[in-house]
This record gives sequence, C-alpha cells and structure tokens, in this order.
Amino acid sequence: MKKIILILPLLTLLLSGCFWENEVKRESITKGWSPKTFFTQAKEEASSGSTETAIELFEQLQAAYPGSKYALQSKLEIAYALYKNEDYNQAIDRLNGYIKLYPEHFSTPYAYYLRGVISESKSSSILDDYITDNAQRDVKSVRDAFNYYLALIDKFPKTEYTEEAKTRLVILRNILSRHELFIAIYYTKKGANIAAINRCKFIIEKYPNTPSVPASLHLIAHNYDVINAPILAKGARRVLEKSYPLYTPHYSLEN
Repeated sequence: MKKIILILPLLTLLLSGCFWENEVKRESITKGWSPKTFFTQAKEEASSGSTETAIELFEQLQAAYPGSKYALQSKLEIAYALYKNEDYNQAIDRLNGYIKLYPEHFSTPYAYYLRGVISESKSSSILDDYITDNAQRDVKSVRDAFNYYLALIDKFPKTEYTEEAKTRLVILRNILSRHELFIAIYYTKKGANIAAINRCKFIIEKYPNTPSVPASLHLIAHNYDVINAPILAKGARRVLEKSYPLYTPHYSLEN
C-alpha cells in the first residue's frame, strides 16, 4: 500500500512535467498569439512588401492552429504572396495542392482562378503594352492559363470568378491565334509557303472570330500567289472581302 501511495505522487509529478513541457512548446509555437493575430500580422507584412516574413507567419499559423479557418485561408495567402514575389511555379504548386486537398470548398474556385492569373503573368512583360508582344514569345503558360480557366468554368460554372475567366479566355484566344500568325509570317518570309498556308488554315479553324482570321486569309492569298495558284488566291481574297470588307494588312513581310 505504501508503494502505491509513493508511486501516485511520482506519476502526478511526471504528468505535470509533461503537461508543462507541452505548454512551453505550444507557447513557443503560438507566441501567445491567437489565430486572428497571426493572420493579421502576416497580412500586414505582406502589404508592406515583406513577402518572406509574411509567408513565415502564415506557415507558423498553420503549425500552431492547423484546424482554424485562418490556417486554411493562409494557404491561399501564401500562394498569392509567392505570386506577388514572382515565384510563379511555387505559387501554382501550392494552389494545385490546395485544390487536391479541398476540391469542394467554397474558396476553391478562387484557387482555380488564381492559377490562371499566375500563368498569364508568367508570359507577360511590362513592355507588352508599348513595345513587345507576348504572342511572339513561348505561349506555353498562356495555354496553361487558358486550360486553368476552362477547368474553373467547367467545375464551378456559377461562381463570381467564372465570368472574369470567360473574359480572360477571349483575350488568351487572341494571343494564341496571334502567335500562330507570327509563325505563319515567319514561314512566308522563309519561303515555306505551303507550311504558311497550312498554319493560316489552322488559325481559321481553331480560332474563328479572332482578329488574326482576316490577316490569315490575306496571308493565304499572298502565299497562293507565290506558288502560282491564282484560282486559290482569288478564292481566299473573295472570302476576305466578303467577311472583312474593311480589312487592311497590318503585318509586314519585310525582314
């Protein structure tokens, strides 16, 4: 009986020690902050441009309060912070993980939408509105963005992000069709006339109703002239004049 009496205080002391140790560990993780405090501090750091500090705080929030609504939101905040820091691939990886973990959550449409925005940014330049044209660069990320927006529209057709995604699709289709037109112009300059004609036909079939279609018809006619196919050239011009009577060439075949 005396042994039992002696053991009980010892067990109590050990359990108290473990409890105290766990509390100390928890205190070191939480800093004594609530989930909301963590989130607010991280947002302030992000707003001030301290992206890395913001990401660290968001990750500490997830470790300290993994089941809170703030921890869930912080996953999206980290992706956005990475995007603003131009860490595009990491941001998309985070969003892919989020979509996989929470496929039906009310915030998941935003993750789909943000993937598209980030992919667009990967191929853009601040000079695109003045000097350069992103259609002349690699358009893989543009195609990725296009597919991400399509996935959003298919999965969540009635969200607030869907209408904006539809608008972005129109812009991206124009970029993709213009990219194909640049290739057709390049083929024409190099004397690969059949390849140029086929590329123009692809534009007309794949991207109808884009601004590149009348240019494609005009370029088809030119290439038919070069290979001495006047009847086909005349047919292309007839379609061009009927469908786009006000069209004037805006591209050059000079090197």
